[in-house]
Amino acid sequence: MRYWLVMPAAGSGRRFGADGPKQYAPLAGRTVIEWALAPFLADARCAHVVVALARGDGAWEQVAARLHARGSSLTSVGGGAQRSQSVRRALAELEGRAGPDDWVLVHDAARPCLAAADLERLLAALAAHPVGGVLAAPVADTLKREERSTAEAATVHTAQTVDRSGLWRALTPQMFRYRQLCTALDQAHAAGRFPSDEAQALEWLGEHPALIEGAATNLKITSGADLVLAAAVLAARRSQAVGGSS
Repeated sequence: MRYWLVMPAAGSGRRFGADGPKQYAPLAGRTVIEWALAPFLADARCAHVVVALARGDGAWEQVAARLHARGSSLTSVGGGAQRSQSVRRALAELEGRAGPDDWVLVHDAARPCLAAADLERLLAALAAHPVGGVLAAPVADTLKREERSTAEAATVHTAQTVDRSGLWRALTPQMFRYRQLCTALDQAHAAGRFPSDEAQALEWLGEHPALIEGAATNLKITSGADLVLAAAVLAARRSQAVGGSS
């Protein structure tokens, strides 16, 4: 099967607390975004990659040069203020190239630890699916709903424990048909709504995307501590690969 990859990378990463966007943070000899792109650039089924960048992004040029030197097929476009706008602009770059029923995968630039096995599981499970779906992980922790004290504005208290049964954490990649994803995002934006992920846009059309279980190690970088965890995941993966080949 053939698919196209869209990667929104226009976020400023304000919570990350570093000098630059989190997708360009150094990680195990590469940048975070290079690790995020790696599984797809190594996959012959990926027809092309489109990365949506923030205005004035001065770091992408060097990353792109390294990737092009390795023979990677990818282009970049200007992103939007919201994640969904960045995805839509990247999809527009594929107009006339991607067929209406072609699969498009959307993957976060800040997720550097996607396992090859999870990508294979997603592609195999959804190949014949009428809508598409997302990698997701069942919620394992006990969940609490907060209650903020009016007397102590900075104090947060527990209001209730939320039943976690049936709850999942949405991961990426998310995988949908090209034309339907474009339509879902266009209708959402026309109504002044900005979905937090592609699945939500499809849900607003009345669709029910599939949940494909993925590894919890497919973490999203939001802080420096996440970089430490990601480095450990990648190191363990390299160690297993070396051990398996010996």
